[in-house]
Amino acid sequence: MEVLSHHEITALFLALGLLLATARLLGETARRFNLPSVLGEILAGILWGPTIFGVLAPAAHLFLFPRTGGGAVAFDALTTLAIVLFLLVAGMEVNLSTVWRQGKVALWVALAGMLLPFALGFAVAWWLPGLVGYQPGVHRLAFALFMATALSISALPIIAKILMDLNIYRSDLGVTVVAAAVFNDLLGWLVFAVILGMLGASSGMPLAHTLWLTLVFTAAMLTVVPWVIHRLLPWVQAHASWPGGVLGFALSFGLLAAAFTEWIGIHAIFGSFLAGVALGHSSHLRERTRTTIDQFVSFIFAPLFFASIGLKVNFAANFDLLLTMTVLSLALSGKVIGSALGGRLGGLSKRDSLAVGFGMSAQGTMGIILGVLALQYGLISEQVFVSLVVMALITSLVSGPMLQGILRLKKPRHFTDFLISRTFLCPLSCHTHAEAIASLAQAAAEAYDLDSEAICEAVMARERLMPTGIGNGLAVPHARLPDLKVPVVAVGLPAVGIDFDAPDDTAANIIFLILTPTVDNGAQLEILSDIATTFKSREVREKAGGVTGFTEFLALVRSSQGH
Repeated sequence: MEVLSHHEITALFLALGLLLATARLLGETARRFNLPSVLGEILAGILWGPTIFGVLAPAAHLFLFPRTGGGAVAFDALTTLAIVLFLLVAGMEVNLSTVWRQGKVALWVALAGMLLPFALGFAVAWWLPGLVGYQPGVHRLAFALFMATALSISALPIIAKILMDLNIYRSDLGVTVVAAAVFNDLLGWLVFAVILGMLGASSGMPLAHTLWLTLVFTAAMLTVVPWVIHRLLPWVQAHASWPGGVLGFALSFGLLAAAFTEWIGIHAIFGSFLAGVALGHSSHLRERTRTTIDQFVSFIFAPLFFASIGLKVNFAANFDLLLTMTVLSLALSGKVIGSALGGRLGGLSKRDSLAVGFGMSAQGTMGIILGVLALQYGLISEQVFVSLVVMALITSLVSGPMLQGILRLKKPRHFTDFLISRTFLCPLSCHTHAEAIASLAQAAAEAYDLDSEAICEAVMARERLMPTGIGNGLAVPHARLPDLKVPVVAVGLPAVGIDFDAPDDTAANIIFLILTPTVDNGAQLEILSDIATTFKSREVREKAGGVTGFTEFLALVRSSQGH
């Protein structure tokens, strides 16, 4: 039996550790700047790949990421497992009932948003293949179908995240976009399954058998299998420990479905995606279980896969500006115009239709995954692959701001957006509410070059009108200042509780000083609401009172807010 050598095991674990650490670090950094975490994860791979590290230290790069041998096979197996599990999670986000609940609007958006970019992509790839990087010798029809699919598919996980960030996920418009994206995902993966069958990327099963087995499998996973799973899950939950029993069932089911589609000649990810759809359809799959599976995959396996994308090609050497601009223009115009047209045909207003168009335009993870598989099977060149990755990232970056601008939305603000280490006082050495306000005002003044006396005067004037102790050990002294440009938040944790005349007569152990611009009417209410929501749990309040530093406090708060 062949096994990995000592040398290969060392290189494999070192490569995985460095890649995962960098991907998580850059992914979190991207999120801090309101960018998709996948952007930072791919950048991590570009840094370690042939684009940068391979040029600076070619020998070390070859040691960590060999092209051949047992280490290369093991790394490829891990990244394949990672994307299979990621598609399982993506499928679990699909709610088939949303398509029917939204009726004709979602159906029109889904059909027009898929057909127009698909037709546009196919026409260009078939009649003007040189514009989109066609290579002589490649299966012409498969290439045209792939480009059509890549330009028309939507990224449901990215779209859902954008809608949640804008607080419109459960609105009529948000549900319409999600329902249409579900339809796009299902149809897009079905077409791509046919493409893989045409390429013979299988064990040699005839194409006709591959196609009918794919259709039967898809129909079963959308009808009979969800019904069976819905009745099995209560039994699993009743007789197995939580969360191990349900996790084991879900992951085993996903891997078995992946194995089946790989066997019939369709990539394993198609099976795991449909397995996720079947699992997610059951109301017995608790939200806590979904979150556990999502976190297990999204924070470990997904970053490894997306980082590995940067290892595949030299992005600098294979970047073609004209090709990238062509692909990006086709993707954005087809998707936005098609989806917006569908919205109008479904009865939406012009503004809502345009918003739906940009909401559907995010291709992100799904477009990248299609590109990876097409590159593996030799369907596209490295130049086309780089263009598709850039296109997928740009459409994901553009979608949110355009939605926000068209609908004139304001992104929900958290108090942590305006809290810095210099305005966090722990411990706050004060005994009265006036001393506490003065100390926090001084910290805010020094951090933002403000007048501490003016702050104190404004806050104390507000305090005299009505005490700002809100109970449960919280106090929120606040004021609106005419010369302030952006909100300022300072937090103090006194060693001994301070009386802020709260309705429940409890002393304040956590004190928030909130300063907002006079011209920004909503900022103060949003921040106060966020504080109340974050600290509604007694457990969170008790833990917050016992932290010893800014980082510990921020970690507690962000985990409570679900960041």
